[in-house]
Amino acid sequence: MKKLVAVTGCPTGIAHTYMAAESLSRAAEKLGVSIKVETRGASGVENRLTQEEIREAHAVILSSDVDAEEDRFQGKTVIRSSLGDAIKNAERLIEEALSKPSSSYEEQVKAVKQEREQKRSGPYKHLMNGVSFMIPLVVAGGLIIALSFTFGIHAAEVEGSLAANLMKIGGESAFALMVPVLAGFIAYSIADKAGLAPGLVGGMLASSTGSGFLGGIVAGFLAGYVAKWMKEKIRLPKSLEGLKPILLIPFLATLIVGLLMIYVIGAPVKGVMDSLTAWLQSLGTANAALMGLLLGAMMAFDMGGPVNKAAYTFGVGLLGNEIYGPMAAVMAAGMTPPLGLWLATRIARRKFTWEEREAGKAAGILGLSFITEGAIPFAAADPLRVIPSIVVGSAVTGALAMGLGCTLRAPHGGIFVLPIPHAVGNLAGFLLAIAAGTVVTALLVSLLKKNVVAQEVGDGDQ
Repeated sequence: MKKLVAVTGCPTGIAHTYMAAESLSRAAEKLGVSIKVETRGASGVENRLTQEEIREAHAVILSSDVDAEEDRFQGKTVIRSSLGDAIKNAERLIEEALSKPSSSYEEQVKAVKQEREQKRSGPYKHLMNGVSFMIPLVVAGGLIIALSFTFGIHAAEVEGSLAANLMKIGGESAFALMVPVLAGFIAYSIADKAGLAPGLVGGMLASSTGSGFLGGIVAGFLAGYVAKWMKEKIRLPKSLEGLKPILLIPFLATLIVGLLMIYVIGAPVKGVMDSLTAWLQSLGTANAALMGLLLGAMMAFDMGGPVNKAAYTFGVGLLGNEIYGPMAAVMAAGMTPPLGLWLATRIARRKFTWEEREAGKAAGILGLSFITEGAIPFAAADPLRVIPSIVVGSAVTGALAMGLGCTLRAPHGGIFVLPIPHAVGNLAGFLLAIAAGTVVTALLVSLLKKNVVAQEVGDGDQ
């Protein structure tokens, strides 16, 4: 049964809001359609729609003359009407909503990602702001470094050569900006423009003192909260207030953060970073596989949520320290969930509705592009069976990737970075890890899911 959701509301909210809701509910019952109607009347919002109900709905009927928080319907098919039309022609509205194509699979994925971004708050929001600005630098730098290797693994050592200049662009410039930009935009998220200068300088000092991306994270939060405190606490005469954001706060906050990074924070964080680097470089096959297993499971656990982003940030941050194994495990494991679900829709067709089988094609493309969120609609529809399956599959992929010694110099791109020479170390092992995890995911999903009811099976199964 297709599901619909609706919102009715008018400025007075006494009669028409509820008359329209009642008319839509009766018409839906007559047509054998499931509908939930949120009313926005004199008593406020009643029968509020949940994100899950909106996500599962085929379409939305919007009959409201007041604010209906339309942002939450992004990616959904929306039928707009007046309240009078909803009261008099409810059946026609419902038939129109049912006749419209549902939102595409890509739109559903995009809507979930936007929903998650809107829910970010506190330190996690600030960290992800810094990471989002850092990633383009890491992607560009990593790919340009990989291009320099097309001339030979040691070609960049020849002064003045094209390979050397590519390394200068990618490694000495793009990668050099990675930690300062991370720190600067963490601070910017916390304190707005006032945090940018001390954050960038703190990040630069983190790089120069050898504390790496961990030092950059510390510098970003320190700069942000110092600048924010100054914005709130420093009071100047109105005639001098304009100097505070462009002179006083950048000067004092940068001075404080800089001195703390040099004399207090830099050395201890450098010690932690050096120990982490040495430990990762010394990992044997078994321990590397265990780390890959953990990173892989994290990538699939919430498919783009905080746990996924923690694993991804860990892998990206280590690229600046020339540790490339975790990034290989992270990207391979992030590709596996959508690919596994695509394969499951091919080999166990009767476990999925026609719409899900069509969505599986889009999921496969998203998986090849390293967009883990492509698995979200499947997981949202059947979390108890899908999530354990994709976690196990991605854990297998991560363990194999690191156990086989795979490396990756680019933090994004999916299969599109594979043709670049030396971008992936042990390419055969990398592809094997993805294939193995995809098959494990598909088999587990196929075993755990139940057959769909007969009337939902499309003609293609006959």
